[in-house]
Amino acid sequence: MSDVRGCNIPDDLYYWVEKHAWARDDGSGELTIGITDVAQHLAARVVAITTKKVGKVLERGQSVATVESGKWVGPVPTPVDGEVVAVNSDLAADPTLVNSDPYGAGWIVRIRASAWDAQKGELASGPAGIEAYEAFLAAEGISCG
Repeated sequence: MSDVRGCNIPDDLYYWVEKHAWARDDGSGELTIGITDVAQHLAARVVAITTKKVGKVLERGQSVATVESGKWVGPVPTPVDGEVVAVNSDLAADPTLVNSDPYGAGWIVRIRASAWDAQKGELASGPAGIEAYEAFLAAEGISCG
């Protein structure tokens, strides 16, 4: 995990940097989707997460969930086209999992990607992804510390 301006940014994920969303390739044709450490810091304490239902087909940019905090209410855009195949039911009982573990227990949905090979190139990943996120945060004056 890389520390970028006080934010935890793992280098093994794919990021839609401007939207603070991430995707993890599970290797099975499914992707786990969530919000970044940056997003949860900006939102502050998350009080509710409402996800789309299993079976919902979404295009890149459409909302997979709505996150509500004391400071913000907004969508979590999917970084890829696909069908929702699982939702994190633990978030209904404890939405703060997104705050405490945004890349682990705080994942939001799993999607069966329909155009992963074509769309993953539109996302930032690896060392180049970390650099892209760092440049974005610096330009926006955002830090997690």
